[in-house]
Amino acid sequence: MKKPQLLIIAFICCCFAWATAQDEALIEAESFLDKGGWMTDPQFIEQMGSTYLMAHGMGKVVKNASTKIELDQPGEYYVWARTRDWAPGPWEAPGRFKIQINGQALKNTLGLNPDWNWEYAGKMKLSKGTVKLELADLTGFNGRCDAIYLSTKNQKPPQDGPELKEWRRTRLKEPIAPEVTKNYDLVVTGGGIAGCAASIAAAEQGLKVALIHDRPLLGGNASSEIRVHTLGIYGKFERILKMIDTEHYPNGSPDAIKDQEKRDRNVQKYSNIDIHYNWRAYDALSQDSTIVHVDARHTSSGERIRFKAPLFVDATGDGWIGYWAGAEYSYGRESVYKYGEAWDKWGELWSPEEADNAVMGSSILWRTEVAETPQDFPDIPWAKEVAEEHEATAGEWYWEFSRNDLHQIHDGEEIRDHMLKAIYGSFANAKQDPKNENYRLQWVSYLLGKRESRRLMGDHIFTFRDVLDDAKPADSVVVEKRDIDLHFQQNLVDETKPDFLSKALFYKTERYYIPYRSLYSRNINNLFMAGRCFSCSHAGLGGPRVMRTTGQMGAAVGMAAALCKQKGVNPRVIYQKYLAEYMDLVENQHLLNFKN
Repeated sequence: MKKPQLLIIAFICCCFAWATAQDEALIEAESFLDKGGWMTDPQFIEQMGSTYLMAHGMGKVVKNASTKIELDQPGEYYVWARTRDWAPGPWEAPGRFKIQINGQALKNTLGLNPDWNWEYAGKMKLSKGTVKLELADLTGFNGRCDAIYLSTKNQKPPQDGPELKEWRRTRLKEPIAPEVTKNYDLVVTGGGIAGCAASIAAAEQGLKVALIHDRPLLGGNASSEIRVHTLGIYGKFERILKMIDTEHYPNGSPDAIKDQEKRDRNVQKYSNIDIHYNWRAYDALSQDSTIVHVDARHTSSGERIRFKAPLFVDATGDGWIGYWAGAEYSYGRESVYKYGEAWDKWGELWSPEEADNAVMGSSILWRTEVAETPQDFPDIPWAKEVAEEHEATAGEWYWEFSRNDLHQIHDGEEIRDHMLKAIYGSFANAKQDPKNENYRLQWVSYLLGKRESRRLMGDHIFTFRDVLDDAKPADSVVVEKRDIDLHFQQNLVDETKPDFLSKALFYKTERYYIPYRSLYSRNINNLFMAGRCFSCSHAGLGGPRVMRTTGQMGAAVGMAAALCKQKGVNPRVIYQKYLAEYMDLVENQHLLNFKN
C-alpha cells in the first residue's frame, strides 16, 4: 500500500478506535484525529499494553491533541486517563497534563503515578451527542496518555495485565482474530535498512511482498526520526543498497531528511511491494515448526490484518517474529569457553568467564543550535538525578545506556526515559555557563536506536572466531571490512564517568564473511532473519550490526526467498540442494535489468 492511500484510510479508521455504550466511552489516545504536538509512540506495546501519545516538546508546551466522540446519553461523567509519571521523585512530575472537555479543563492534573495506571481527571455533566476531548500539555517534557475512559459510574478500570486487555477488547468490540486476511509470497516485518533491502530484492525477482513497519517512515535507525548514518560496505548489493542508505552526515543531522525521501520513494516505486506504514506486528502463529501467519495492528486506528505467506523475514531487530513463532534465540554475552572468542588484549570485555546478560546499549541522538539571542531552559531537578554534573551541548553515538539488570526489550521504556533525563539534564547543566546562553535544543529523538537484543539462532552461528580465523564458507553472501567494535558503558572501567556514555573496543580486519546459514532459523522452517537479530554471538554482532552490512543480509534473503518459491522449498534446502544456483544469482544480480 502506498503512503498517500494509507493516510486517507488511517484517517477514516481512526474514527472507529473508540467505543461508547449507553453510559460509558473508551477512547484510545493514539486514535485522536488531530494529534497536535503529541507524538504516537508504539515502542513499548508489548510491555505496557498499547500505543500511546507523548508530548515531546523538548521543554516547550506542545499543541493540544484533540478528537470528537458521540455520547449515547446525557449525564454526569467520571473521567479517567491511563498515564504515568516517568520521573517520580521529590519534585513536580515532568509529564503533567490535563484533559479538556468541550473547552473546559477538568479539575485534576494527570501524569502523577509512577506506574502505568488510571488516574482520575474529574467529572463533568455532558449532553448527549458530540463531545470534544483534548489533551493539554503543561510542561513540554514527555507527558504521556494511553487512553481516556468516561463513565456515569464512579468505577476505575482495571490497572493492567490480562484483565485490562480483556476489558479493553470488550469495550472496543474487537474480534478475537483479525477480520481481514492478506496473502503474499513473502512477508517482511520491520522496515529498517535490512527489511527494505529484503523487500526490494524479492520484488525484483517477481515476488509479491508485504512490508510491515510500525513507523510512518522507512529506515529504522537510519530514518529521519532516529538519524544514524549508515556504515559498512555494499558487498555484492551496491545497486540495491544505494537506493536506501544515507550519506555520511553527522549523526543527528537534519540531512537525514533528504535520504529519507530518497529511501521511501525508492521502495514505494515497486508495484509488488505493499508497504504497510504504521502497522505493528503483535503475533506470529507457527504449526509444525512452520509460520502460518503474522498478525499486525495499525498503531492509530487499532485495525488489524492477518498476513499469510509461505515465507517470512524477521527484520524487527528485536526478533519478535521468531520469538512469537518459537524460534531458538540468544540474549547476552556467551562464556569465553562457548565459542573461544577471547582476544588477549581485552580479555573479559570481549567474552567473560561466565555468561551474563550484558549487551550493547541503546542510544538517543540529539542536536542543538545557537540562536541570536539568549534562550531560557527550565530548571529540571528530575533530570539532574541522572546527568549529575555532566555538561553537554550535543550528543553522539556514545550517548548509550545498557545495564545488566535492565533488558533492552522488556525495560525499553525505562532505558529510553533514562536517556531523556541524561540529555535534558546535561544540557541544563551546560546552560549554566554564560558562554552557552544562546544554545537551544533543535531536535531530540524519542525513539530508541538499539544495537542489540535477541539474536535468532540459525544453522551457523557467526562468531568473533569466524573473523579471527578468516573463515570464508562456500555460502558466504555478506562481506564486510569495517572494524569489529563492541560497546560497553564507560562507568564499568571508570566509576567517575556517567552511566549513559559508552566506549568501544575495536579490532581491525581486512574483511570477514557471513554465510547464508546465519540468515535462516534452525528450527522454524520458513523463517529468514536479517539485521541485528541474525544468527550470531554477542561478540560476533560487533561488526555486522551496522546498516549497510544488515542491508546486505536483507538483499541476500530476498533473493533466497525468490529461489525458495521457484523450487517450492524452504530456506535450508537452498543451502542443501541449490547453493550453486543461489550463489550465482547473488553474484550476478547486478547485471540484470529491473523495470518497475
